[in-house]
Amino acid sequence: MPYPKRFDGRKSDETRPIVAKVGIIPRADGSAMFQIGKTTAYAAVYGPRTLHPKWMQNPNTGVLRCEYNMLPFSGHGERVRPGGGRRAREIGMVTENALLPVLDLREYPNSVVDVYIDLPQTDAGTRCAGITAAAMALADAGFEMKDMVAAVAVGKVQDHVLADLTYDEEQNKTPEEGVADIPVAFMPLSGKLTLLQMDGEVTREDLKKALTLGKEVCKRIVDIQKAALRAKYAGGSDDE
Repeated sequence: MPYPKRFDGRKSDETRPIVAKVGIIPRADGSAMFQIGKTTAYAAVYGPRTLHPKWMQNPNTGVLRCEYNMLPFSGHGERVRPGGGRRAREIGMVTENALLPVLDLREYPNSVVDVYIDLPQTDAGTRCAGITAAAMALADAGFEMKDMVAAVAVGKVQDHVLADLTYDEEQNKTPEEGVADIPVAFMPLSGKLTLLQMDGEVTREDLKKALTLGKEVCKRIVDIQKAALRAKYAGGSDDE
């Protein structure tokens, strides 16, 4: 049956309300907060600093290391198991791979850049919010970046391709048609993907539609990221 209306009344290409800020953790080298709807991600960057133990060092380049952590009771009344589980480690690696294409760490051999991502509140799209916050935090730390990275979860709910799925939409499955959740991340200048994952099944045509939608939404998110960075250096704040 057709998907009649989104639970929160949004159009298919609309995101939930977004708030973005940088420079929010004074002792970090760079930091950011990215909130999309009820999902909130904080990212803090430390480094570059000498990587220990020495056998992990790379004499040709620095190493990016991302740690992803959903805090207990962060979403839907279910307590998240504390500590770094397999899912957290997988998302940390995915985040590193999504961010590395815009970074050049060759100036920092034998060093590590640590990015810590914490989510105190979640309602789907957590890895995308974390990647988006981490990119802002790296820019805030002053790393040279050839492009920005923004991420969003697109997907198909019944017969509709939608942007920024919520938890309720991810659970909106019918016997006839399920839900396809497709987290993507883009570099806006080149238009290239740095993240593409999928949970569920989707046709080739609907996947093309989802990727096109994700690219357009990420361009809008990048504008919000850049506005937040400009606002810090202008001495103000920027919320949308």
